[in-house]
This record gives sequence, C-alpha cells and structure tokens, in this order.
Amino acid sequence: MSSLNHRTNTCCVCEKSFPLRRLHAVAQLRPALQDMLEKQIKQPIADQYICEDHLSALRRHQVETLLEEERGELSALDRKVLDDFASNVSTVKTLNEATNQKEDFGNRAADAVAAFGGSWTFILMFCAILVCWMAVNSLFLLQRAFDPYPYILLNLVLSCIAALQAPIIMMSQKRQEEKDRQRAENDYMINLRAELEIRQLHEKLDHQMARQWERLAEIQQIQIDLLESGKRPAKS
Repeated sequence: MSSLNHRTNTCCVCEKSFPLRRLHAVAQLRPALQDMLEKQIKQPIADQYICEDHLSALRRHQVETLLEEERGELSALDRKVLDDFASNVSTVKTLNEATNQKEDFGNRAADAVAAFGGSWTFILMFCAILVCWMAVNSLFLLQRAFDPYPYILLNLVLSCIAALQAPIIMMSQKRQEEKDRQRAENDYMINLRAELEIRQLHEKLDHQMARQWERLAEIQQIQIDLLESGKRPAKS
C-alpha cells in the first residue's frame, strides 16, 4: 500500500503527475469511454492512465451525449442529475437537504389557518358563535342589544373574516401546488439517476463479461497448446 502512495504516473488528458491511487487505467474503462477518450486526446491510449477529475468529466460527457440523442435538449433538472452523477454525489441526499429547509412563519401560519378553516371543528365553532350572537342580541338584550336585527355588525365581521380567509387559503393552496411540483421534479430526478446507474451497471457487467470470455479463451488456448505439445513425439 505504501508503494502505491509513492508511485506516480501521468494523466493522459492533463499530462499532470498523480499518485497511482488517484489514477485509473484506461484499459480497464468501458469501450465507449475508451473511444471517447481516444477521440479527445487523438493519440494511442494503450497503457495510459486518467485522473479522477477527467474521468468524471468524461463520464458526464458520455451520459449527456446519450441523453441528448434520446431526449433532445436537456433541461436544468437533467443537468443537475448529470452533475451529481459525474461527481458521484447522491441525488437523494441533495434533494433531502433542499427539502428540509426551514419555512418562514408566514407560510406555516397560512398552512395552519387553511387546515383549521377547512375542518369540521371550525364549521361547528362558527355555527355556535353565530347562534349565540343572534340569541344574545334577539332574546337576552332586547333593549340594550349591541347588534340588533338585522345584525349589521355580524355581517361586517363575517365579511372581514371572509376577506382575510380567502387570500390565506389561496396562499396555502399555492404553496401546496409548489410542493406537488417539487415532489414531481424530485421523483423525475431520482428516476433519471436510477436509470443512469442501471445503464452504467449494465455496461460494467457487459464489459466484465467480455473480459472474462477473453481470459477464458486465452486459458483454453494455452491448455490446447500444452496438450498438443504433450502429444508430439520426442525427437531421437
């Protein structure tokens, strides 16, 4: 392990020297990445190494090219997922950090008012207050009623409550629509990241299977050569 930390080599893209632990052998990359790298540096890539930063950029360019061929112009969400994918950052963790941001007092108050105003508790309490108001002013305070029939003050209070409650509920509905839109975008980004990860996994498996078949073919050829050499008669 210590020898790997001291041994260095050069990146074929930036031509800078790095420790071997920060380099990747080009021969171990997938064929698609090797083709893109060969077109980029325009020189043979056998026995070459590439650093982690340029390998991440190469992978991002490959995935971006594939998505552009399938979907056309990429959106801001697509590019954000590509950035996370290239830098090997969890998209779910990034979305959770953005979602868990604290809301201000006004938004929380609007949600609370909308939730209470749309409940049976509010309806029953409001009906009880109306009945008590009319009963007090019509039955108990006949001569000194502060709001006699036709209850003008009550109508004014109801109008003020409706005028204030309507925009607050609209604010809450607007925020709920924003949450639904954000949730849909998050689902899209997570699904896209999962698709990219599955594609990369399939490519790695195909590449490993191809290399295993090549090694098996080489081993089989060596065995055949050994068997043939063993059958040859010895020279007198």
